[in-house]
Amino acid sequence: MNGVERPSRPRRAPGLLWALLPVAVTAGLYWYGRAHTPDYTSSLFGRRYDDANQLKAQLGTALLGLALIQLLLALWMYGRLPGLSAAPRAVRTGHRLVGLAAFLLSLPIAYHCITAYGVQLTTARVALHSIAGCFLYGAFVAKVIVVRHRRLPGWALPTAGGALVVLIGVLWYSAALWRLNGYQVPGL
Repeated sequence: MNGVERPSRPRRAPGLLWALLPVAVTAGLYWYGRAHTPDYTSSLFGRRYDDANQLKAQLGTALLGLALIQLLLALWMYGRLPGLSAAPRAVRTGHRLVGLAAFLLSLPIAYHCITAYGVQLTTARVALHSIAGCFLYGAFVAKVIVVRHRRLPGWALPTAGGALVVLIGVLWYSAALWRLNGYQVPGL
């Protein structure tokens, strides 16, 4: 047509594929946890049975602490903490390092949970914990995607980061607190 080439429309498939990746991670963990035969004798750093659960509760409490530090650092970076001036560059570096430490700390806990118990839906507490564990890694993948794709809306990063903190809180409440509180928690 009259020598003028129309610009092509931007492709939507890559964006859709990125959006499906967190869903695939969550669904994959759920499927594996349901299909996998639990090995209740599995150890965590040489500890078995209740000793492994006690260690996971302690590690989970440390993970919750790191998640709360992450939240405070993020609030500081985005100027949401009253009375504090702009965050220095070291805060951003600290936020990333604490996030990496939290992710690495979560891995042995999750590995033991999924190999020793799988995904179980036997009680409300166990189902909540199992499903939240699957969603945690989907949310982590979503946050990494949001951080790397700068063209997403401004609410996407705090939503992804907030989801991680909430999921870690739910996991801690439904397992670590339960174990540390004599196998009971209010509401579950």
